[in-house]
Amino acid sequence: MYLYVEMWNVTRKWLDLSTEKRRNVFNKMEDRISEMKSRGVKNLGWARNDEHTPYRSDYRYMTVWEMPSKEEVKILEENLKDAGWYNYFSQANSRGEVLSREEAMEFLINIKETSTSFLDS
Repeated sequence: MYLYVEMWNVTRKWLDLSTEKRRNVFNKMEDRISEMKSRGVKNLGWARNDEHTPYRSDYRYMTVWEMPSKEEVKILEENLKDAGWYNYFSQANSRGEVLSREEAMEFLINIKETSTSFLDS
């Protein structure tokens, strides 16, 4: 099982589109999402980033997905690209295999400096 988090801001290019053209972009995505749902993909929700969130990211909008496999994650990414999503939104994505809380904590407790660890000063 994978989690996929999308965070984005609108761009000038999106704001310059008519409402009808904006709706067309979402309609393209809706058809693709419906197909993915039949294969076990779940959209857990969409949200506007609360401006009072501690350590808030600079992205205003977000959605979270639960995916049955990494292959479905890649399909979503291709669908977003094919629908033109990335032409209209500046976006950051995060994805990863679901870990239990215990697995995640043990990983962080036992993390060693390697080429796969991420260090932040």
